[in-house]
Amino acid sequence: MSAQVSRPDDLNKAVLYMVFAASLIPMLNASAKYLTGDYSVLQITWARYAGHFVYMLMVFVPYRGLALLRSQQIPLQLLRSSLLCMATLIYITALAFVPLTTAAAISFTAPFIVTAFAPFILGERVSLRRWIAITVGFAGALIVIRPGEGMNLAALLVFGSAASAAFYQLLSRKLAAGDPADTSITYIAVTGFLLTSLPLPFIWQTPGSLLDWVLFASLGFFGGFGHYFLVRAFEVAPAPFVSPFNYLQLGGAVLLGWVVFGQLPDLFVWLGSAIIIGSGVYILYSERARGIPVRTGPLR
Repeated sequence: MSAQVSRPDDLNKAVLYMVFAASLIPMLNASAKYLTGDYSVLQITWARYAGHFVYMLMVFVPYRGLALLRSQQIPLQLLRSSLLCMATLIYITALAFVPLTTAAAISFTAPFIVTAFAPFILGERVSLRRWIAITVGFAGALIVIRPGEGMNLAALLVFGSAASAAFYQLLSRKLAAGDPADTSITYIAVTGFLLTSLPLPFIWQTPGSLLDWVLFASLGFFGGFGHYFLVRAFEVAPAPFVSPFNYLQLGGAVLLGWVVFGQLPDLFVWLGSAIIIGSGVYILYSERARGIPVRTGPLR
């Protein structure tokens, strides 16, 4: 994964990877939402990172060894990974109160936050048209939330998760030139696993059924492989081609929200989601014109 050799784009493979990711990540979120009814968010997040950690060990350690953790910017790697862990914790907390589709739609405000803060962190210029797109995107999120209704506070948690994920993405841009992708992915797994393992003895609750055991075991699979397929898609095809396929996750969230939780999005959620997606795609292609690597949506 860390090879720097130029290779032809493989658009068909990229689409296949994104379909896999769009299937696995909503399943991760649905499993986490189901488990929040009986278990601590910390325990659920630990299971997600523990599985990811084991997967990284199995895939990368045999041929990289301890060199896998060799980084030119270790403090930045740790900060970046901690931000993603925080985004995951906040998001899973919100899932206990917010429908899957609503949470997924709001989480896609992360690219707007990335664009808004890029001038201050990366020194990138943001044009007036992109500021307008950011404003319109946040207006779409407000349509989804509908200020004044009961789930506002929980929906704000999703905004908090999106903000944390946005700063994670900003730091990812700063790290991209220095460390290979497999090193950065491994730091995510190791940091999340260690941070959530610290309080685990104090909050651990043994799963009470076979289904709960299966769901806990599946969290790392869904999260690790979902993240892996996202990274692979961006490796084999250009970001402007790949990124819009992230929005397929909304379809998975709608389906699982209906089948598992009996929740269907209403007109306001559909309308707000369409505005968020439209604004996000506009920002994506605007950044493509300036040659900036970009991804849409947080990686949990």
